[in-house]
Amino acid sequence: MPYQYPALTPEQKKELSDIAHRIVAPGKGILAADESTGSIAKRLQSIGTENTEENRRFYRQLLLTADDRVNPCIGGVILFHETLYQKADDGRPFPQVIKSKGGVVGIKVDKGVVPLAGTNGETTTQGLDGLSERCAQYKKDGADFAKWRCVLKIGEHTPSALAIMENANVLARYASICQQNGIVPIVEPEILPDGDHDLKRCQYVTEKVLAAVYKALSDHHIYLEGTLLKPNMVTPGHACTQKFSHEEIAMATVTALRRTVPPAVPGITFLSGGQSEEEASINLNAINKCPLLKPWALTFSYGRALQASALKAWGGKKENKKAAQEEYIKRALANSLACQGKYTPSGQAGAAASESLFISNHAY
Repeated sequence: MPYQYPALTPEQKKELSDIAHRIVAPGKGILAADESTGSIAKRLQSIGTENTEENRRFYRQLLLTADDRVNPCIGGVILFHETLYQKADDGRPFPQVIKSKGGVVGIKVDKGVVPLAGTNGETTTQGLDGLSERCAQYKKDGADFAKWRCVLKIGEHTPSALAIMENANVLARYASICQQNGIVPIVEPEILPDGDHDLKRCQYVTEKVLAAVYKALSDHHIYLEGTLLKPNMVTPGHACTQKFSHEEIAMATVTALRRTVPPAVPGITFLSGGQSEEEASINLNAINKCPLLKPWALTFSYGRALQASALKAWGGKKENKKAAQEEYIKRALANSLACQGKYTPSGQAGAAASESLFISNHAY
């Protein structure tokens, strides 16, 4: 019989659980603004703007300083290392700006995907080396939660048992290290939307992946009440010709989660996976209206689906700051309603809002 050596004190557990619940309080979700320098380069390039540190700072500042209408919508913000140490024009460090608006500060801690030799193009995620020291420093610098992304791909022979096991294990090691340092881990096993698979296949793979992830978290003695899950919604592959309704997507998603995610987990913060802004809100709303018992908060952790219209409106021009913030606020309010099952699409979403944000083989 395994003997339990307590990994965390009752005080540590309470702190982790409190942080997790603050992030996913009713009506709140997460702004994922943790694009790496390479990823943000693509976003800036799309609006003809140079990828300089100042442009990156100005753009992130525009999001983080949007007016108080976003406060009830954003429970946490995930930052990239560089952004954690940048300041607003008024001299306040970004973590202070986020906290002043009632948000929790998060940090991306993985170091990207690397090939898993002996598989058909599958990957694992690197970044465990030195993670404990980095987490300790990030905690001192104001971060209270972290994110680590693993990627799995649906194909004829993928994801393989090896890729599922290795990625589940690396997520568990990451989660353990975070919790030891007082940081809530967001566990992100993303199943990419690339491919022509249908809804049923995505649901099946999602169930197998999540079952493996929670077995690994148990094996590594993770305190589930002090974690969050960031999964993909269950959707057909982008090249699937069959169309499915928002209700079908919601039912498949909630069913997969009910079969695999323990009710001890406080919240599930979906990634948008290249859905358009509008689609991501409509699907999140449908998930929250799904007539099955849902023991966790079901909310958002969106990057492009909160930022696409704002980025376009900004266009790299300082004078467009207000207009860009309005677009961001619009999406934040929409998703705040959606995570409560109260969103009604106005039918007047701008062109940018209904544009697919899909990028094949998406790497942050």
